[in-house]
Amino acid sequence: MPEKIIADKTAKDSFSSSSAKQKILAFSSLIILLIVFSFASPNFFQSNNLIAIMLATAVNGVLAIGVTFIIITGGIDLSVGTMMTFTAVMAAQFVANWHMPVMVGVLVAILAGMLCGFLSGVMVAKLKIPPFIATLGMMMLTKGLSLIIAQSKPIYFTESPTFALIAMGSIFSFIESFKIPNAVLIFFALAIVASIILNKTIFGRYTFAIGSNEEAVRLSGVNTDRWKIAVYAFSGAICGIAGIIIASRLNSAQPALGPGYELDAIAAVVIGGTSLSGGEGTILGTVIGAFIMSVLTNGLRILSVPQEWQIVVTGVIIIFAVYVDMLRRKRSK
Repeated sequence: MPEKIIADKTAKDSFSSSSAKQKILAFSSLIILLIVFSFASPNFFQSNNLIAIMLATAVNGVLAIGVTFIIITGGIDLSVGTMMTFTAVMAAQFVANWHMPVMVGVLVAILAGMLCGFLSGVMVAKLKIPPFIATLGMMMLTKGLSLIIAQSKPIYFTESPTFALIAMGSIFSFIESFKIPNAVLIFFALAIVASIILNKTIFGRYTFAIGSNEEAVRLSGVNTDRWKIAVYAFSGAICGIAGIIIASRLNSAQPALGPGYELDAIAAVVIGGTSLSGGEGTILGTVIGAFIMSVLTNGLRILSVPQEWQIVVTGVIIIFAVYVDMLRRKRSK
């Protein structure tokens, strides 16, 4: 079938030598950061701090996994942060306020995220609204709905103590003082599943194909609109998982939380080697990028660098990563 040939070829092309070099560069940068911060502060490699880094990576990394699929298609999603908050508020509404079972809250969060992603996909694919504008509107929509539903106040899971165990419980530990939180295990499990989906399924092949040459894929007979909507809905469901993790970690749904997470997620994806032009990217690179962001933020905080300068550093890193991607694209032509 022509469409399958195009999709398979595109998926293989995405694993170019330049992409491999980008992942090696990102991994090397992560190692350098770990070494620098370990020498700069004796507190960096303490077990409590390492767990804090992993927890921060779990939230940002889960969001970044969903964003990876969208950016590979050549799109962008500015709503993942507030969408995460919205799903957390929805879960809290069902579990904390309406006293429903925890599993119901989890399913509601994932379905709410999927619905938001589906609507973003429809705006992008069917209404032909640029992804930047469509997801910007979804960002404002979910932010407003979160504040309305929660009445601008945090919703606490005081009567549902088991909810906190979703992220902060531990079913695996090396030693008693170094228990791996479930949130980290969820992140790694999701990364493995997402990598399989991206590289071994028709969904992943069409994700690459749409980002590489959407018009050629459409002319081959593939309903690209349907697949693009599916990608946004899939990313939305992942935002629901991130919402559950952060709500469980804080043991509450914070309706004002969310703005800013989308930038960290996009930065992690770009640093990991996914091209903003579409058609190229890996989940492994995104995982490395997410750890770079968390290690950098944590290390700067330990060194008492003001938060304002932390934001400046993040901005510089994003600009540098995009510039490197541009150079890589030019050399591959």
